Amino acid sequence: MDITLEYARKLDKQDILKHYRDEFYLLPAIMYMDGNSLGLLSKRAEQSLLSILDSWKKYGIDGWTQGEHPWFYFSETLSEMCAPLVGALKEEVMITGSTTTNLHQLVASFYHPHGKRTKILVDELNFPSDLYAISSQLSLHGYNPEEHMKFVKSRDGNTLLEEDIIESMTDDIALIVLPSVLYRSGQILNLKALTKAAHERNIIIGFDLCHSIGSLPHNLDDWDVDFAFWCNYKHLNGGPGAVGGLFVNQKHFGKRPGLAGWFGSHKEKQFDLAIEMSPASNAGAYQIGTPNILSAAPLYGSLQMFAEVGIDAIRSKSLTLTDYMMFLIKEELKDFQFNIANPVDHERRGGHIYLVHEEAARICKALKDHRVIPDFRSPNGIRLAPVALYSSFEDVWNTVQILKKIMTEETYKKYENKRDVVA
Repeated sequence: MDITLEYARKLDKQDILKHYRDEFYLLPAIMYMDGNSLGLLSKRAEQSLLSILDSWKKYGIDGWTQGEHPWFYFSETLSEMCAPLVGALKEEVMITGSTTTNLHQLVASFYHPHGKRTKILVDELNFPSDLYAISSQLSLHGYNPEEHMKFVKSRDGNTLLEEDIIESMTDDIALIVLPSVLYRSGQILNLKALTKAAHERNIIIGFDLCHSIGSLPHNLDDWDVDFAFWCNYKHLNGGPGAVGGLFVNQKHFGKRPGLAGWFGSHKEKQFDLAIEMSPASNAGAYQIGTPNILSAAPLYGSLQMFAEVGIDAIRSKSLTLTDYMMFLIKEELKDFQFNIANPVDHERRGGHIYLVHEEAARICKALKDHRVIPDFRSPNGIRLAPVALYSSFEDVWNTVQILKKIMTEETYKKYENKRDVVA
């Protein structure tokens, strides 16, 4: 690798996925490095949304059973498309709810405190929304979250060690909920090893896939994971507030959902409207309310592209993009006290770069004013996520050059070093 623009353009010419860039509505003259927070709109996602809107216009309430994609079965259609991305059977996946409502559902279904097993094991680096949900579930069971939510501590403030997690799997743990990829540092946890260790101790374990789904391959069935949940608006480009997803291992089929709702019913019996619920015999049982059809619609178009490309090709380009970005950062920004705080090894690094700098908040503001969209994470983190389907190597080169210019000219100093209301 070298630091020239010509080299970046050479990499773009060699990129087998480069034509997918034309599938997206790119922001004019903008280097979009925030796809791990919200993916860009694709033309196919737009078309699938318009198609669903058209079925509402043409059929009214009959859109539930008529049209190209009858709404009554739309969640199952999306679930089948999504299942290969998590390494699961289509029956084990359900596109429904949101990250947090799905977590509430899964904890309510799988957290069964008994005897001395009353605690839920989490980590201190997880996204706070997960911790809020788990805390409230503990409270609903009459437990004090400060005593019954057990935290795995980070040794460096950015990453976790699997041996520390396993050591925390003590005989007072009833349930484990961890991220697959840490949202700040992008560290990949070893889900297979953690699941094996949990099951050896007779503990149910589940994972938050928000920062890994659509960015790297999963093999949830092969790893024997009990459950998982995720959002679809980051790497899967499902749109703001897109419907979420969940996975329940088939070995748990037949278990009644902790939070029952009529769309969790067996499809053929749902409109019997019986007082006694007949849950679906698969992951569909964990649905609660009526599907958010318009929020799910863009995902259909996006998942078509993932089916064409394959997650392995996406992962391969993602690694090449982030390898290249780290190379440029080390070469071009070595005089500006940036610390690359994400893991470097491929098997440990997710889809984004995590830079730590004491002036991170004001640097992010300067980047936005210089046509780069980064992501600030308090207190001192900058996340940069070149996305395989629409980011180019030239985008990466330009991003680092702009960052170098900001630091060299010290233009970041005119901004206040604290986040805005939305970071």
